[in-house]
Amino acid sequence: MDLKWLEDFISLANTGSFSRSAAERNVTQPAFSRRIRALEVWLGTELIDRSTYPTTMTAAGRAFRTTAEEVLTLLGQQRDEFQLERARTRPALRFAALSTITLTFFPRWLRDIESYLGTLTTRLFSGDMHDCVEALSEGHCDFLLSFSHQAVPIMLDPTQFPSVLVGQDRLLPVVAQATDRSGFPGTKEDPVRYMAYSANTYLCRIVEHILKRNPDHQFETCYENSMAEALKAMVLEGHGLAWLPVSSIAQELERKKLVPVGGPAWELSLDIRLYRSANRLPPAAAAVWEHAVLTSRQSAGIG
Repeated sequence: MDLKWLEDFISLANTGSFSRSAAERNVTQPAFSRRIRALEVWLGTELIDRSTYPTTMTAAGRAFRTTAEEVLTLLGQQRDEFQLERARTRPALRFAALSTITLTFFPRWLRDIESYLGTLTTRLFSGDMHDCVEALSEGHCDFLLSFSHQAVPIMLDPTQFPSVLVGQDRLLPVVAQATDRSGFPGTKEDPVRYMAYSANTYLCRIVEHILKRNPDHQFETCYENSMAEALKAMVLEGHGLAWLPVSSIAQELERKKLVPVGGPAWELSLDIRLYRSANRLPPAAAAVWEHAVLTSRQSAGIG
């Protein structure tokens, strides 16, 4: 018996409609109907009165609904208890972070945390926004470190995944020092050679927001990569322009190897936020969160 069959049955009991429940369960209606039928075969009785509309439960179906709800609740509670116990005994704090934050922000931030809490054992997963959000929502990490901007919200319910501000960065359009900057922001006859973040990455969406604010530009995309460090290497070799976080190019800016173009209208400040699940954290993770909240409040002049 597949656990999904119980979840399907509860959905059908709630909606009274095969089509609505199939959409809710993200399956086709024929597949959904087969799963309900498979549950009935496994139980050896009919649960659904298919002669009525909206769909109603048989007497057996009404009795089994209570059992199905109790089973799902008990299994969910047991799973939560197992995960919490595993968290208590797990020595490493698990972080997920965007690749740029992994290289530029995390090492310094962790050093500051350890100066208050002592040495920590950490495990860091680096990926794109989708993978990082999935890791947090599925319970595969304790924390997510991510850029954040109100124009490009992260799809996490703040009631289920609270966050705290732990840092800031700034995204600048830059070129190599020797690159001609007089043609910015480009013309149809002479477009600016532009190196973009891969589609659907978070920084790609941020740059798209900047470009929407500045529609009078002509760019010719000559290179794409999901990683800021890869774009930085191409910019340093004079291949064109890219938007890069200041945290990743601070030394190059100071040494004039990279030069900003366009002025403040083409730049954007980014928050760096630490996200967690609203579920109870293991002690070491809870200590990190409490310190991050305290530090954020102190930086804001609160408390």
